[in-house]
This record gives sequence, structure tokens and C-alpha cells, in this order.
Amino acid sequence: MRLLSALFAVLIVAAPASAQRFPTEGFADLAEELSPAVVNISAAQRIGSEDSGMPDFPEGSPLERFNELFGDAPRIANSLGSGFIIDPEGIVVTNNHVIDEADEVEVTLSDGRTFPADFVGRDPATDLAVLRIQSSEPFPHVEFGNSDNARVGDWVIAIGNPFGLGGSLTAGVISARGREIGGRYDDYIQTDVAINRGNSGGPLFNLDGDVVAVNTAIYSPTGASVGISFSIPSNLARHIVDQLLEYGETRRGWLGVSVQPVTSGMAPALGLTAPRGAIISRVEDGGPAAEAGIETGDLILRFDGRDVPDSRSLPRMVAETDVGREVVIALRRRGENMTIRATVERLVEEGAPAAPTRQTAPAPQQTSESILGLTLAPLDEASRRRYRVHPDASGVLVTAVDPESDAAGKVRPGDVIEEVAWSPVASITEVRSVVEAASGSGEILLVLNRNGQFVLQSVRP
Repeated sequence: MRLLSALFAVLIVAAPASAQRFPTEGFADLAEELSPAVVNISAAQRIGSEDSGMPDFPEGSPLERFNELFGDAPRIANSLGSGFIIDPEGIVVTNNHVIDEADEVEVTLSDGRTFPADFVGRDPATDLAVLRIQSSEPFPHVEFGNSDNARVGDWVIAIGNPFGLGGSLTAGVISARGREIGGRYDDYIQTDVAINRGNSGGPLFNLDGDVVAVNTAIYSPTGASVGISFSIPSNLARHIVDQLLEYGETRRGWLGVSVQPVTSGMAPALGLTAPRGAIISRVEDGGPAAEAGIETGDLILRFDGRDVPDSRSLPRMVAETDVGREVVIALRRRGENMTIRATVERLVEEGAPAAPTRQTAPAPQQTSESILGLTLAPLDEASRRRYRVHPDASGVLVTAVDPESDAAGKVRPGDVIEEVAWSPVASITEVRSVVEAASGSGEILLVLNRNGQFVLQSVRP
């Protein structure tokens, strides 16, 4: 079980798939039915003597005889986890961190039979892995359920290998949905099921006996269960598992955009009664979005027939889309609704570019003015160097923000105001003119260029 921080230990919990009654007769029948398909996983990594941290005694030393035992022989590091069989031919699902960097993996069934496992594929981004074991007889197996039907308050049970003790069952309810704990595609289900080290990779069942999530992480100041655990929804897990089985790797969709959330302050200015959708903050040159005509500032409301509830949902929707698929995107651009068709391409992971070197220069001598609590100055070469303004930025520079203004926490020194209320601005005079004209509308939208990224913020006068 990995640790997310001093307060996090890795494991997850899932949620039930439908409205369910209180299990007055207990879970014995489910345990008897489901346990044979839940497995214990032992992963071993061979460690050479040079990596072991053990002493290497010199020739002629009285302790030289211990070199064979401590110095030269490779050592084995073991980790224990859980998994479950989803196919009678021996397809096993678990967490990637359970088998990460392992040289050998063994799978042990509830009846004591042990099988060597072959690697099929893994996906570190979602912490999922697929193994294969073989036998002349079909294996017991379970099936994925529909995690979209799992509701807060539904009963769920986890079966796994906590602390290496072997098959153990714990029960609880779904506490929350849509939890994010730092991953790019996080959409965790939270439960109060007792999950501990060794439960990683195990299944979370609803009362119909369907797998609705894969146990992956817990929140804990002690490393043991305190009743807050997280799990990968089965609908996400099934999509990743299918790709690993077909290709041996994941093939995520890519649109070529960055997004930012819609805040409650922005919603009225965008014509919304409540925050929803995702604002395009950057469009990558040559990407599918750019070729389709999507622009920075566009508000994405629907993607491929599905509503976009927030900015976290859109990247997941795109990633889950089949590569090469043409999708219809409903968006709002400067108050006008429109639809655009785009063809999703395959995501290629790349390292982040190095941060630009900080430049120092004397403060430019220039005229400035305060508007909306922002101290504004014209852009020139000196100010571009001083504030490290992106070369593509054009507009009016923000050099200071009044901490008592509504703009505090929204706008930063070094931001470049490119548009005010959707009107392009190139001077302080133009900013003042547009702000005065729009001041009666309440919130005023600012289109900012922040280190080359598009940022949309709404500010009250």
C-alpha cells in the first residue's frame, strides 16, 4: 500500500450500483458467492547486492565468509495486495502500485492454489494493472457493474487481503462521489468501508454482487483505516482494462486544450444561472481543437452528447473517447451558442517544458492607472522582461492588485489583460472606456494572459 502523504495511504473503495435495502440477513451469501474470484497478489522484486544496502566485506577480512550470504546473493523485496478475476480464462485486475517494478508476481486463490502471473498491461495514471494466470480448468470470476448507478448511501462490501491475512470481508456505505485526490483523471468513490494495507487492487461490490469499484486509497493519519477510503469507479476501470487487454497499453483521446473552471461569479456574465461547463484557457497549435476552430474563451457545455458539469469532467470525457472518433461539441462563444465537430486524436504524454529563467531588470518608468483595484501599465520591452510576460501576450499589464478589491486572489501582477467584457483592449484608455460602459452589468469579465495561458476572471467594480 503506497502513501499519498503523511496522511494518505493507497487503497480504494467502490460504491453500489442501485438503490439497495438494508441487508438484514447479513452478507454471508455474497461472501460465499464472490470470495472465490478475489485473489491475493504477491509481487517480488529482485535486488542486487549493489542496491541492497548490505555490507560487502573485503578479501581477507574475518567477516569475508558472510559475503555470500549478505554481499553477493540477490535479495527479494515483497509486496502484498489484492485483485479479482474478471474472466474464466484467468484475467486478473489489480492496482498498478501493487505490482510496480516487480520481477515476479504470484496469484493465490481462496482455495490455496497459487499461479505465476504474466503481465498484460498497466496504467500508472489510473493505478490499474491487468495480469493473466493459466489453468486447464476455468477460473471463478466476477463482473463489472455500472458505477454510474451507485448512489451515496448505498451498501457496498470489500473483499481483500488486508495486512496479508488473506480473504477478509468488510462492509459500509458510499459516503461521496467524484472525489479528487491529486490525479489527472480522478473521479473516486468514497466509502466508510474498512480498507487497510493489502486491500489495494481488491474489488468493491454492490449487493447485486457486481464490482462497482477497485479499492485504491485511504485517508488516514495512522496508516490504518479511519473510515475514509477511495475507489476507482468500475466504468472507468472497465474502459482502461479493455484497452490494456486489446493493446497492452492505454490509448487516450486528446483534444489539445487546457481548461479552467466556471466560478459562481463568472456564471451570470456567461449567461448561466449556475456554474457549469469548462472554459477553454489554451488551444494547442496543430491540435484537433485548433483544426476544428475552437478558440480560447469558448465555454464547452456538451461533449459528444453528454453535459459537461465542470472543468474536471471534460478531460476525463476526452480521454475516454475512442481515438479517431468525430464528436460534436456544444459551446458558447461571447454569448453566442454554436456547435463544432472535432476528431479526437491520441494523447502522447510529454514532459513539461522547463520553466523560463528569471530575468531581472530595473522597474520601468511608465504611466500607470488604477482600475477595478488593478494598477495597470502599458506593455513595453522593459516590462515584458521584468514580469516575464509571454511573447504572445498583447494588451495591458497588471503591475499590482489592491488586496481590498474584488480582484484580489483572481488577478495577479504580471497578468496581461487582453479583453474586457469580450472587447479587445490595447491601452489603459480602452480598458477604462470598456469598464465604464460595462459597470452597470455587475460582474465584468476579464480575459487574461498568464504565462501564455488564457485565464478568464469576473471582477466586481
